[in-house]
Amino acid sequence: MSFLEHLEELRWHIIRSIIAIVTLMIVAFFFKNLIFDKIILAPKNPDFITNRILCNLGHMNIFGHQFIIDALCINSKPPNLININMAGQITTHIVVALVSGLIMAFPVVIYEFWKFFRPALHSNEAEHARGAVLASTLLFFMGVLFGYFLLAPLSLHFPTSYEISPYVVNQINIRSYIGTITSICLATGIIFELPIIAFFLTKIGVITPSFMKKYRKYAIVVIFVVAAIITPPDVF
Repeated sequence: MSFLEHLEELRWHIIRSIIAIVTLMIVAFFFKNLIFDKIILAPKNPDFITNRILCNLGHMNIFGHQFIIDALCINSKPPNLININMAGQITTHIVVALVSGLIMAFPVVIYEFWKFFRPALHSNEAEHARGAVLASTLLFFMGVLFGYFLLAPLSLHFPTSYEISPYVVNQINIRSYIGTITSICLATGIIFELPIIAFFLTKIGVITPSFMKKYRKYAIVVIFVVAAIITPPDVF
């Protein structure tokens, strides 16, 4: 195939991916109550499953001794969410529907790009990449669930409950709240793809186990530095 033919082929893969995203976005748009009340806004409430489990662990009775660790009862006081823009709620609805469509269409997007890159792989590369679409899809959804059920409740608790004075009330902008939830879920979904990348690069000889062992200690330092820089609001 010529260069333009490759571009034409890629264009159709992208078009099919966008169609899948937009279609599922429209579906998500009409399930507003389910997505917002039961999913997006759930982690801030005390009865969310993660919050209940942690609180029960903080009040566990072990061998007749009652342990009370109130610090584990996170999100016990749900924050007040507000909208400060005239079109804020409708734009938030559209953005959340788009993110939901992107998450649900992830298997289709991965499959379309896999079909585009598959002919360019050598036989040994294609052999080791067999099942990559299924594995990457499962890992992505595992990452999203990990971010939603574990990281999101913990990430919401501290900034929404911290106060500098009882005279200053936290009223959280809905866009800020949803931005935190979606960024956590999408980021962990992408990060959970690293085993696939490492496996494939190892199988085709780009990296080796000895290389990873040799530079592991440097990688840990880099991870700590990067995590400190990208985590809001400051390095601490």
